[in-house]
Amino acid sequence: MIHFENLTKRYGSLTAVDDLSFTVHPGKVTGFLGPNGAGKTTTMRMATSLVRPDAGQALFDGRAYRNLKNPLTKVGVVMEPTVFHPGRTALDHLLTLAPYARADKRRCLKVLRMVGLGEVADKRVGQFSLGMRGRLNLAATLLGDPGILLLDEPVNGLDPEGIRWMRGLLRSLADQGRTILISSHLLTEMQQTVDEVVIIAHGKLVYEGSLAFLEQSRTAVVSVQTPDPGAVVALAAARGWKTDDAGGRPGLVMIEGPAPSEVAVAVVGAGIQLDGLAAGSTDLESVFLALTEGEGGAR
Repeated sequence: MIHFENLTKRYGSLTAVDDLSFTVHPGKVTGFLGPNGAGKTTTMRMATSLVRPDAGQALFDGRAYRNLKNPLTKVGVVMEPTVFHPGRTALDHLLTLAPYARADKRRCLKVLRMVGLGEVADKRVGQFSLGMRGRLNLAATLLGDPGILLLDEPVNGLDPEGIRWMRGLLRSLADQGRTILISSHLLTEMQQTVDEVVIIAHGKLVYEGSLAFLEQSRTAVVSVQTPDPGAVVALAAARGWKTDDAGGRPGLVMIEGPAPSEVAVAVVGAGIQLDGLAAGSTDLESVFLALTEGEGGAR
């Protein structure tokens, strides 16, 4: 378990993280989400003692990172892209780290297979693609078999197949009872991966809970097809309904909130020609943007 307790970080007049508290539970993949500049990386840096907080703390199973004995066996961290020696092989890179993670050559080979690099263990890292380097970075993170993982934008550089692979790996690790926190600025990217969601904006917590509950907060949307969209927009405004331009598609107006039958009755009753009507809901990304709208800060 990871417990973030009243974390705060200021850089001069800028408050990057503002009294932030939340808990990450074992056996689940928790998405740590927010727009670029929301304070995600600063929070993770404070958690792993790379940045000193002005207030608050982060505890891993009740202990601060700096107080962990053999931290690589307790907490695995992927933050900034690792600088690899281009002349070393993937196996050599892990063997260099192995003493700090209390790992041997057999463990190094095992994690390389786990991340799909088993067949290139003896290939020089200088010949690796960006995605392969990301996998090697994750292999190094898993070397000490930690029960807690903090991953900052780990799918950067991965192709769609690699993202699907990452999704399956994280799921299997969580099913083993590990605690996993994975940051991203894209909710749709995380939608098929995470169980729980923590969303911050401007360094402040704006949502903490299950992804399923967040999905339930999506707003009903009615699509109205008409030759007179201006009249429909005016009608909606008079009734206090929010409208969207539907991406500029001619003759289509999106109305949020009311039931389809209510919209149909209102449009026809106002003498506006109605050519089509369909019911749906906002996507999850719209919910995310609504929660974080107008916020910013230091990442």
